[in-house]
Amino acid sequence: MPGPKPKQYVTYQSDQHDLEAGKREVVELHFRVAEGYHVNSHTPKSELLIPTALHLDSSTDVKALPAEYPAGTLYNFSFNPSEKLDVYTGEFTVRLPVVAQAGAHALTGSLHYQACDKAACYPPRSLPVQIAVTAK
Repeated sequence: MPGPKPKQYVTYQSDQHDLEAGKREVVELHFRVAEGYHVNSHTPKSELLIPTALHLDSSTDVKALPAEYPAGTLYNFSFNPSEKLDVYTGEFTVRLPVVAQAGAHALTGSLHYQACDKAACYPPRSLPVQIAVTAK
């Protein structure tokens, strides 16, 4: 008998993006961290912490440039009050510069992250991401 379905710590809001074909445009990807949790920012304060990172599958129709991540928020937690962690909580937006050929396309990939609460960190996860793009 399978165990309970794992909790989603981060969710993704998928939007349709209408772009100008052949021109560099920026699409915004909206994520939300579940209440009571945080994920490490893209640039955590320690090499031991797993950064939040967007990984995209290659596409011949849409060229994705390096993602632009928001600044994290510095938090300190009761388990180590002297150290501040660089984290995302609530909603955060990753900006993705792209150049798309004319037509309707879907970029696929995943957001890799590690969620923590005030007491523990959980195994890293990857959240599937699909970005719908129409270039004219």
